Amino acid sequence: MLRVSTVHEHERMSTQDLLLAIEAAVAAGETDFHIEASGQHDIGGPLWNKEGKKLTFTVRNPGQRVGSMCLGNTEVLVEGSAPADVGWLNAGGRIVVRGDAGDTAAHCAAAGVVYIGGRAGTRTGSLMKHDPVYEPPELWVLKNVGSFSFEFMGGGKAVVCGWDCADFPSVLGERPCVGMVGGVVYVRGPVGALPADVRAAALEEADQAWLATGMEDFLAAVGRPELRDALTCWEDWQKIVPLSFDVRSHLADKPGLDDFRAQEWIKDGIFSDVAPDDFRVNGLVAHGDYRLRVPLWENARYAAPCEFNCPASIPTQRRLNLLREGKVDEAYRLVLDYTPFPGSVCGSVCPNPCMQDCTRGLLDSPVQIGKLGSCSADIQVPKPEERTGRHVGVIGGGVGGLTAAWQLARMGHDVTVYEADSVMGGKLEQVIPRARLNHDLLRKELKRIEDMGVRFVTNCKVDAAKFAELRQSHDALVVATGGHMPRIFDWPGKEKIVPGIDFLKAVNKGENPAVPDEVIVIGCGNAGMDAAAGAYAMGARHVTCIDVQKPAAFAHEIKHIEDLGGKLIWPVQTKEITDEGIIVQDGRLIPGQMVIITIGEAPDLSFLPEGVEKFRQWLKPKADQSVMDGVFAVGDVIKPGLLVHAIGSGRNAAFAADAWLKGATWTPEKKPLVPTTRLHTAYFAKCHDSDLPRPQEEYARCVSCGTCRDCKMCLKSCPEKAIDRKETEGGGFEYVSDPERCIGCGICAGICPCGIWTMYPNWDMS
Repeated sequence: MLRVSTVHEHERMSTQDLLLAIEAAVAAGETDFHIEASGQHDIGGPLWNKEGKKLTFTVRNPGQRVGSMCLGNTEVLVEGSAPADVGWLNAGGRIVVRGDAGDTAAHCAAAGVVYIGGRAGTRTGSLMKHDPVYEPPELWVLKNVGSFSFEFMGGGKAVVCGWDCADFPSVLGERPCVGMVGGVVYVRGPVGALPADVRAAALEEADQAWLATGMEDFLAAVGRPELRDALTCWEDWQKIVPLSFDVRSHLADKPGLDDFRAQEWIKDGIFSDVAPDDFRVNGLVAHGDYRLRVPLWENARYAAPCEFNCPASIPTQRRLNLLREGKVDEAYRLVLDYTPFPGSVCGSVCPNPCMQDCTRGLLDSPVQIGKLGSCSADIQVPKPEERTGRHVGVIGGGVGGLTAAWQLARMGHDVTVYEADSVMGGKLEQVIPRARLNHDLLRKELKRIEDMGVRFVTNCKVDAAKFAELRQSHDALVVATGGHMPRIFDWPGKEKIVPGIDFLKAVNKGENPAVPDEVIVIGCGNAGMDAAAGAYAMGARHVTCIDVQKPAAFAHEIKHIEDLGGKLIWPVQTKEITDEGIIVQDGRLIPGQMVIITIGEAPDLSFLPEGVEKFRQWLKPKADQSVMDGVFAVGDVIKPGLLVHAIGSGRNAAFAADAWLKGATWTPEKKPLVPTTRLHTAYFAKCHDSDLPRPQEEYARCVSCGTCRDCKMCLKSCPEKAIDRKETEGGGFEYVSDPERCIGCGICAGICPCGIWTMYPNWDMS
């Protein structure tokens, strides 16, 4: 026997914990439970012993649904009263409550027995039913039940003994047996008005025999055997049964709907102001204004997962749709509306968060979005013919600053980028290993920015005086200096540490920094893997990468270092840097004659005037990314992130600066993610990875989530031929539904693989 007390030192056990404990005990072979509950729900079912042994539960102070879905060979005894839903959906258990029961006792019971030794509440016995394969469910109540009892009862047997109810006008409460179509209710004591489709009758001999046999067990179970003689005087009993369908169908005629509306529903009467009636009777299938639902073609209302998860909000589904239409040049140019680095970033070094939640990945593998970016590397965009005459300065020639410059130049502004280094490109040029990024590709994309009219000024370090000068000479400024100040903790021996960003810059500049045989890299992110690769390239024989947590680098970057012979160790906490290596907190020595750190960088903002709001070491811009009037922040000066984050913030800053120059306000907008329930991948055949097409041919696999792929599925599937495809100005298209033909069936929404059609209730469309 297992005894469970659910309160320990004033701490109450949750329902979930109690039920899990009971399940575990049953699985271990326990069959007898004594539970001192404190209001926990669902005690007593559905459980069974794998050897067929009987399960018994003795319970005090249970919560709702005691014995819910109770199975056969289970007995639940409640010492005292129980709240609502005793024996809810009882499927064969024997449930005894020796006190009162709350509302809906034996609700939906289909088998088994429920005994109530007191009163039961509202809707007791409602929806009881009987599967002929099993014995009918039984409900016995010693006293009375509440209103709406045995509502919609469809089967089973109920007994209401009416004990201690002499002063009650009805032991069944008000409006009992409404909608009753099956079963029988045996009742002792006064009964109020009954609905017309049930009848009360005297007991027959078979009824008396059944009640006499059951009464013995019931009274013994609830502890009141002394009441047997008083409750077996059958002249005090009657039974309530539903009328048969044939009898009910011949009841006095009731007015039909047409008669009711014509005779009872008076125009300009009491309800006419809130429920006008044109007295038209509509069939089940309706057109026009009388449809229950109305379809709406909501093309591009939602963002696809690729667009939503891309920090630059690149709508790849639109690019692939253009390729599907044969508009190749337009498809390749579209990405340049969002980034000037489709090849260098999207196609080379970006981890492609766009692909991580690609809907196609749920079917086989994601669309090859990253590689698609490289297709736009050689695309040229013409300069804008109209110039605004406004001048914008960009401080910092990295990804974020150059993105802002690219966008502003395409808007017709004159743009100058000021870079402290001798060449443009920021970390793409200075830090990313050449093995990961083709240098010729980068130079080509930088040239495209310059060809757009952006002026490059290199070897120009901006200090406070230069910043003030630039504010005077430009109509707006963009601060995009990036993060180049390495973070180094105050460990003993920290002066021996080489900043990873400085090391990688030296490697990329061809300075061939000297490295010893054994190198340690602190930090196992992608920057750490770059530093490790750089160390191997400079002649290191073994590199150990350590971190305080699980390595955050991409799997293929980690594998590359491990293939070179590198080792990743975590969790490791550094205690001291020595000439022999790193001493960690547990006293171990990790050998190495050179320690490189790659745990992040912070921006140098010393050139900004006092009063510019900051969060720790980074700028804290307003909603439009401005930090001063006409000065906007981009990328790592706001917070560290991926290169594509810098692209996204650079593009947003360009829009904000353009709006400011025009005296307007810019507010960032992001479309909601298309719900996965609207998408249907069953339309597409699975594709083996060995059969993947070229990236520019992925339009066949792309689901085009949230954007119409013009597949014409809705057009061909509408049973009423209510949908038409119409050409729009500029070579576009749209699908429209004819309300005079549409019946609101929703097939268009159900069959659309892209989630374009939405069904709205007709009253929502007014």
